[in-house]
Formats: sequence, structure tokens, C-alpha cells
Amino acid sequence: MIGLFLKSLLGALAVLIIALLSRSKSFYIAGLVPLFPTFALIAHAIVAQERGMADLRTTALFGLWSLIPYAIYLLAVFWLSTRLTLWPTLLLATLGWLIAAGILLFAWTHFQPTP
Repeated sequence: MIGLFLKSLLGALAVLIIALLSRSKSFYIAGLVPLFPTFALIAHAIVAQERGMADLRTTALFGLWSLIPYAIYLLAVFWLSTRLTLWPTLLLATLGWLIAAGILLFAWTHFQPTP
């Protein structure tokens, strides 16, 4: 239970850092914070402890492929932000992420590469 609480504190700390950075002169650094591997560290530790190092490698490989939906999200935000208001931009970018993530999951489950 304490481990779960500490993990939730990491997430809250990331949100706090993002909020503080977004108000600073270096507001753009707030976009780097979500890429700090806070949750990846937790996921990788759990996978390695519960399933072993081979599954950790598979998880890391899938994590590399998961950068594609995130890149699609960021490209959509970049492009749509000059054409739409905030909420439609974020909604459509998130939809792009969901579609790309769905395609990734489909492809992974049917053609799962092994490291």
C-alpha cells in the first residue's frame, strides 16, 4: 500500500512541476516533463520483478513503438493550434493518439516482434 502511495506522489509531483514551469519564462520546458520516465520507471521495475528481464526488453521495445502515437498527438497539436481553439485542438489530437495507439496495439498483438 505504501508503494502505491509513493507512486501516486510521483505523478502528483510531475503535475506540480508542469504547472510551475508553465507559468515561468521557460514555459516550453513543461512539454519535456511528461517525457521524464516517471511512469516508465515504475512499469519497468514491476515488469522486471514480476515477469523477468526478457519481458522487460519486450516492454521497452513496445515503449519505443509507442512514441509513434505520441508524435502524432504532438504533430496534431502543433498543426491544429493555428487553425482551431484549444479544446477542439486537444480533442482532435487525442483522437489521433487513440487511433494510432489502436493501430499499434492491433499490429503488436498480430505481429509481435521480439527483441
